[in-house]
Amino acid sequence: MISGFHVIASEAKRSPAVRRAAEIASSRFALLAALFLATLPPARAADGDADQGRDTYQDLCSSCHGRDMVNAGALSFDLRKFPKDDFARFKSSVLNGKGTAMPAWAGKVSDEDLANLWAYVRSGG
Repeated sequence: MISGFHVIASEAKRSPAVRRAAEIASSRFALLAALFLATLPPARAADGDADQGRDTYQDLCSSCHGRDMVNAGALSFDLRKFPKDDFARFKSSVLNGKGTAMPAWAGKVSDEDLANLWAYVRSGG
């Protein structure tokens, strides 16, 4: 079976008018694809368990961010104020660290741990 695009492509070799029609069809397809992709929801974390996230948080994060995400007087970020809809930023911060302010945890936390930590942070502590 030959697709419509293959027929147009083979015809484009023969006629400038057909070649122009193929270009228009291709650009319209690209525009429709871009519009479709723009309507998809943003990437999100796998559903995690906030209770397990609390345990992981206590083990890995509480020494800097404080118990229940409250560390009065410390320079660490108040995780209760972290945007609840920005998993990509959270993941990047945890895995890549924040310079000298926060260590990178890539290779030290699993995807499940990350999802659970995110669930805990989103819960507000």
